[in-house]
Amino acid sequence: MPEHPMKRTLLVLGIAVLGMTTLAACGSSGGAPAASSGTASSASSQPAGTATSTTDQTTTTTAPTTSTASTTTSTTTTSASSGEPPCRAAALSLSFLGQQGGMGHGEIGFVLKNTSDVSCRTYGWPGILFLDQSGHPLPTIPHHTTSDFFGSGPAVPLVIAPGASASFRLDVGHGVATSAGCATAYALQVIPPNDTATLRTSIPNGAYECKDANVSPLRAGSSAYP
Repeated sequence: MPEHPMKRTLLVLGIAVLGMTTLAACGSSGGAPAASSGTASSASSQPAGTATSTTDQTTTTTAPTTSTASTTTSTTTTSASSGEPPCRAAALSLSFLGQQGGMGHGEIGFVLKNTSDVSCRTYGWPGILFLDQSGHPLPTIPHHTTSDFFGSGPAVPLVIAPGASASFRLDVGHGVATSAGCATAYALQVIPPNDTATLRTSIPNGAYECKDANVSPLRAGSSAYP
């Protein structure tokens, strides 16, 4: 039976529509790589931003380092140019000032003189050791104090000019025999504050002492022993 012309036309149109649909489907599938390419470009730009941020942090970190070095230099310079040197035994002489007593207490005065040609600084209490007539050590227990039987006075920083002096006194048991084993000291050995070297001076006629001694802080001139 011969094919009707209308059916043939419809068949051809159907084939054409099917072909267009297939091409459209292929075109939609081909768009995906383009989107992927955009994503890759964005990802590659992110590391670049991260690297820039790291560089900025490194630059910021170097600033405090420079500041610290500057502060250290300033502190060193200030320390190197500050004040007079400490008073050391090598530049001092020790002398006996005198002694007096009353009511069971003995007051013995001593003076440290700056024998160098430069001023020196000192502060505080000297170390002491009583010596017998042969120069041997006697039991000595020093007590650093700003107040004793004979008066009181604070410890103050001192600058001793060349030829000038600072003094201190000892408050000791005097004229009283006790079971503590008192002895007569004929000399005193002294260590200046902030030193380890010793000085020595005699105590004319001796001084009765009973181990314990209240030691006053150094004061200008002979004011520690009026």
